[in-house]
Amino acid sequence: MTLNWKRISPWLWGGLWLVLMSGAFLFRPILPVDETRYLSVAWEMWLRDDYLVPHLNGATYGHKPPLLFWLINAGWGIFGVSDWWPRLVAPTFGLGCLYLTARLGKRLWPDHPIYLMTPFLLMGTFYWAIYTTLTMFDLIMCFWTLLGLHGLLDVLDGKNVRGWCLFAFAIGMGALSKGPVILVYLLPAGLFAPYWCAAPLNAVKWYAGLILATVSGALLALGWAIPAGFSGGEDYRNAIFWGQSAGRVVGSFAHGKPFWWYLAVLPGLVLPWVFWPTLWRTAWQKARTLRTAESGVARSADRGIRLTLIWSVATIVILSAISGKRPHYLLPMFPALALLISYLIVMHAQGHFIRGRLDVLPFALVSLLLAVALLFAPEIGAAADKSIWVEPTPRVWSGPLFLITLVLLWHPPKEGISRLLSIAATSAATIWIIHGVVSPALNRAYDMRSVAAYVADQQKQGIAIANFGKYHGQFNFLGRLTQPLAVTGQGNVVNWLKDHPNAKIISYYDKFKAQDKPEFLHPFRSKTIAVWDRATILAYPLMATRNSEGQRLSAQK
Repeated sequence: MTLNWKRISPWLWGGLWLVLMSGAFLFRPILPVDETRYLSVAWEMWLRDDYLVPHLNGATYGHKPPLLFWLINAGWGIFGVSDWWPRLVAPTFGLGCLYLTARLGKRLWPDHPIYLMTPFLLMGTFYWAIYTTLTMFDLIMCFWTLLGLHGLLDVLDGKNVRGWCLFAFAIGMGALSKGPVILVYLLPAGLFAPYWCAAPLNAVKWYAGLILATVSGALLALGWAIPAGFSGGEDYRNAIFWGQSAGRVVGSFAHGKPFWWYLAVLPGLVLPWVFWPTLWRTAWQKARTLRTAESGVARSADRGIRLTLIWSVATIVILSAISGKRPHYLLPMFPALALLISYLIVMHAQGHFIRGRLDVLPFALVSLLLAVALLFAPEIGAAADKSIWVEPTPRVWSGPLFLITLVLLWHPPKEGISRLLSIAATSAATIWIIHGVVSPALNRAYDMRSVAAYVADQQKQGIAIANFGKYHGQFNFLGRLTQPLAVTGQGNVVNWLKDHPNAKIISYYDKFKAQDKPEFLHPFRSKTIAVWDRATILAYPLMATRNSEGQRLSAQK
């Protein structure tokens, strides 16, 4: 019986998405500092009933535009305030990216099953799959990028009004999601359309439409930014008009990396496909074909190949020119890579997959190594003096990984989409299992709910709470705080405590001495969170510092 892949494919990659989301919901807390910060901004928007200017801990928040926070509040308005809804918003855009990528593949190569394979390539990529479960902005940006590219294709198909409106809407929504960086992902495709469209193009009409649509998208975003800038004050106005655009380029040194950094990390970001033997053999054969082709033979233009190359290469080049680099900034171009790989497999490997177990052997070996590592995790942790990280790791999690290894090697899937599906399913299952494995460590070191509940209880008793050092809002939403935390430091902690006769201090320590007795202790990453009463810090001011030396000096006083 031949499977109808066209009919069942969306159900399969949608099912993989559900598997990943179930693992995140079951095993992983809301992670500080990014996820907790964004949810706290949304919570304060809800608390203030102010949907124009985002706030964090009582101060205007100009680092991100408001679209994600609006969507979270919209869901809360329907379902009530909860933890589950905001954790679904960004991942739902990730699910939408799978559909839009498949649809893009269908439009670029209508006569080939490229569009059937592409979602499995995305869902089988570890990095993409993990980010699908996170409350972050990058897959939202990917969604608007794909929508804008569909708009350009609409224009080329003669649907000018709809196409340019869609492109303008994508730019506006992208700017409201993460700022003008949406132009990095969309404008190169528009500017180089005469190269990739593979058909005669009226350049004057095209570029006039492109300029008008880009300006219209900018005006859509300015419809929020201008009134928000006036309402939020000068500092906030500077943050959203300068900090979100030129400021990020000129002063983006928080994550400064060399120009070549993205090329160096990209192979790791596309795991596990970088281990796929069929992909390597096909790429090698294609490269040999191109190298040995006679120079006098004209090659037919393929607009899909040209578009995805412009999309991916321009993204890497432009982002590489900016000093601030993070791996997830590349996520909006992952569909381009998936489309390119799908094209390579469909057009050059169909019927020529590496047969038998050899093609899935690398994936089986990865599962086997993980299984062995989990089986002996306590012993490995003891040998590495990291028992605290592996003591709660149950050996039983090695069982499913051994089973995956056995299934892959005992009955290797047939070539084509079934091979892709099996590898993607293996990746999704592996990530689900890893979520379960690291769940005890994640909940011990990253779950801030108990600290947030303690802070909320202290505030209800009328006790002022101050955070020593930079505060990222990690307690505001989790504790449903109705008052901001004060933020203090070594230079003013004593004066702040003198002004607040009923107060406590939250401090963070790289190393915590067992003889010190704070009122509250909680692990955080490799550090420790401690809450001190007013009298202790007034007597030993250096006790609030995050290093062990500060504690030692305090103890000597």
